[in-house]
Amino acid sequence: MIRRRRRIRVLAAAVCLATAAAAVPLTNTSPATQPTPAHAGPAQPAPATSAEPRVIVGGREIVVAGTPNALTDRAGAHLPAAIATVERFWGPDWPRQIVVQAAPSDTAFAELTRIGPDAEHIAAAAVAEWVDPSHGIAVGQRIVLAPGASALTDDDFQLVLTHELFHYATRADTALDAPRWVQEGVADYVARPAPTVSTTPTAPDRLPEDADFAATEPAELSVGYDRAWLFARFIAQRYGSDRLRELYRRAAGPGHPDTATALTETLGADEDQLLADWRAHASGQPG
Repeated sequence: MIRRRRRIRVLAAAVCLATAAAAVPLTNTSPATQPTPAHAGPAQPAPATSAEPRVIVGGREIVVAGTPNALTDRAGAHLPAAIATVERFWGPDWPRQIVVQAAPSDTAFAELTRIGPDAEHIAAAAVAEWVDPSHGIAVGQRIVLAPGASALTDDDFQLVLTHELFHYATRADTALDAPRWVQEGVADYVARPAPTVSTTPTAPDRLPEDADFAATEPAELSVGYDRAWLFARFIAQRYGSDRLRELYRRAAGPGHPDTATALTETLGADEDQLLADWRAHASGQPG
């Protein structure tokens, strides 16, 4: 019997951790990417000070806010690979300083992230004090790790950290009203470009849309997040990762048009053609 692999669901900027049978689904809700006024807050801890531990990795300064522990050490060990992965896709033009903090308890994590009652199910969150995408500014960014993140396997931890780091890297360039499926699909592609056995692509019935993220049932959310991820993966395979990056900037950047327009402008195909091509691609047919 083949052992079922852990399945990961990474949604906006906080990664929710839950356990069901042989699965560890990860989902995400990001207060830092919500429309105003939620975006203007929440209040976050004071910026890192010079007294906090720092290390240079790949030309970037990793700052440990708060008290260092085994979880921040683990993040430090995984960050070089995460940085390299994000830079390969997005390029080097993003904050040189990466602030990481491990919350000592679920209560502290909820206070640091202001995620709310679901905080006890969250593994990590990329948050910011204030963001002004029109001027490319993101202030007080940090990746906050919950105690539950220590239970993740190394592969899962790497995926979570890379996904969160992508949001960290793109925060200042992402509009407050950017389509969630674009943000999450691309971030998930960067963190896990290849599907697992349990997520073998099937012929899609439609393109992803933000309504997929309104679901409250984990199974329904999983379908939506997989749809966004697999569509992003299809674009990268058919058009190249550079075009996928261009699509993110056009569809999710400040002053972005509707997604249908962004898709046509960036990929040269309308939604109907893209769906037909994606279905053919998923079924192994030329298209």
